[in-house]
Amino acid sequence: MYVVWFKRDLRVHDHAALAAVPAGAPVLPLYVVEPEYWAGPDTSGRQWDFTAECLDALGVDLVQLGAPLCVRTGDVVTVLEDLHRQRPITALLSHEETGNGWTFARDRRVAEWARGAGVPWREFAQSAVVRRLDTRDRWAARRDAMMRADVIPAPTRLAGVAVPSDQLPRTADLGLPPDPCPGRQRGGRPAALDLLDSFLTRRGQDYRRAMSSPLDGAEACSRLSPHFALGTLTVREAVQATARRQSQVRRDGRRDGWAGSLKSFQSRLAWRDHFMQKLEDEPALEWRCLHSAYEGLRGDDPELRAAWAEGRTGLPFVDACMRSLSQTGWLNFRMRSMVMAVASYHLWLDWRATGEHLARLFTDYEPGIHWSQVQMQSGTTGMNTVRIYNPVKQGHDQDPTGAFTRAWVPELAPVPDALLQEPWRWDGAAGLAYPAPVVDVAAAARAAREKVWAARRGAGFRDEAARLVDKHASRKDRAGRFVNDRAPRRKGAKGDTRQMKLDL
Repeated sequence: MYVVWFKRDLRVHDHAALAAVPAGAPVLPLYVVEPEYWAGPDTSGRQWDFTAECLDALGVDLVQLGAPLCVRTGDVVTVLEDLHRQRPITALLSHEETGNGWTFARDRRVAEWARGAGVPWREFAQSAVVRRLDTRDRWAARRDAMMRADVIPAPTRLAGVAVPSDQLPRTADLGLPPDPCPGRQRGGRPAALDLLDSFLTRRGQDYRRAMSSPLDGAEACSRLSPHFALGTLTVREAVQATARRQSQVRRDGRRDGWAGSLKSFQSRLAWRDHFMQKLEDEPALEWRCLHSAYEGLRGDDPELRAAWAEGRTGLPFVDACMRSLSQTGWLNFRMRSMVMAVASYHLWLDWRATGEHLARLFTDYEPGIHWSQVQMQSGTTGMNTVRIYNPVKQGHDQDPTGAFTRAWVPELAPVPDALLQEPWRWDGAAGLAYPAPVVDVAAAARAAREKVWAARRGAGFRDEAARLVDKHASRKDRAGRFVNDRAPRRKGAKGDTRQMKLDL
């Protein structure tokens, strides 16, 4: 009996582990619901609800192939031991997972069990992330080669093994608190394919311009991130589908924005793999500052943190973004960067607690992206530009009509448009059912900048930063492009141009 252990690869297409089952061999597709994982500080009910929908869709596909999905709830090692006693496992097959620290420790326990039980465990890459990578040199070339490789077709038939299956638990069964999220995306591969098709043929035309807007981006962005996180669709499938669409656009000679938007989307897909590789190479990113000089720099203020989390900082655009995220499970990238930066700089909160809160809110929580970005936007990597967003300016720039802010902060209805992002300047501010700002934006940014740069001037900072750049920074490919396809700095410009920086 071959056991295919599904984790965050909930599909039958482009599935290397499923394809590795010998033709006609008995196979048990297995998914283990792990209560201990769902009790972690970075998980939530909205994430489980999305996962359950993905499992339902996967179950339909596997039944049609002749091998129903076996769901078990409990500790995965205990589950595997039980199955192995009932019917010896010939081999355990799964995809590699770049998850959080908990899943990393769990996989080590599974490896120990498999060795002791004499069960071969074969893991397959499902993305461009490379296990035990010794150097970033030519990483982009390896990534490109994997993206060009043929998509693995779904099996036509499987010889399933009849094993009793548990019912999928409800969020309450897993001890998860109520997590209403009325705007949450639906899970399952059919939803992913619909999103990919609508993005490439209709919604994505204005992607390059609209991605920075929290209002327009909700429609113009691909919205595929939760599906990549749960593996209902692979990045390779998206890369190749986008490449086909790019070829069509070039043949048609279109000058309507599609070429630039599709190129930008391909760049973001490469960016995704680049940051996933960072966590694979440095698992401690989840709990320790990448550059040690920043360790212990910030503290925690529970009242400030609660005001930020609940969208009542008195900074309208920040509050609108946090309230929107709470109700939808999604926020566009630029606004994710801003709310994290405001928490870390203006409110001077430690990134670990605020990062866990955001992780729970994101339906598309992907540890490799999340923790790399949390640290990048908190200025703790030691190798990225210190970027302190002005939330008032961001409100004016990204929500020029005020439609997004007014939709999520209705208390500001009486405030005139010109003062919407600074209601404390309005004569009628005292009568608003809206709090005064918890910090002075300009003064808080100034104080934060001074503290961060003081740390950067410390002894040994540059030497450690250089080592981090060598380990984690992106490199040019043969065409002289960076992994994110951003043009290099002009000759003579200061700074290490190997490190990927997004044009925000």
